[in-house]
Amino acid sequence: MDFLTDWITDWLKGLLIDGIMGNLEGLFDTVNTQVGEIAVQVGTTPAAWNAGVFSLIRQLSETVILPIAGLILTFVATYELIQMLIDRNNLHDDVCCKRCISSTSNTTYSQLICGKMK
Repeated sequence: MDFLTDWITDWLKGLLIDGIMGNLEGLFDTVNTQVGEIAVQVGTTPAAWNAGVFSLIRQLSETVILPIAGLILTFVATYELIQMLIDRNNLHDDVCCKRCISSTSNTTYSQLICGKMK
């Protein structure tokens, strides 16, 4: 009787092992195929993937975004230039007024800065 149970056990083990190995071999083949397809899709350029959307985005970038960016940069550069000129002129006026005060004058430097000159 032990011979019959050992034979049935071995037969079931072999059947299960063959079935599981067959399923896993197919699974890995499918995964490898899908990875290869994904690699091809990821490697495509935007123009090759969807030319219409790519050309629309490119056209918007060239006709809308670049001029707006140019205006913003021009505004910032002009503002900084004006600030530099104002700072330079204020410093220059301050030095000139300090030199113009004579030692015999009753006007002090602090009166010039505050605007209380009489």
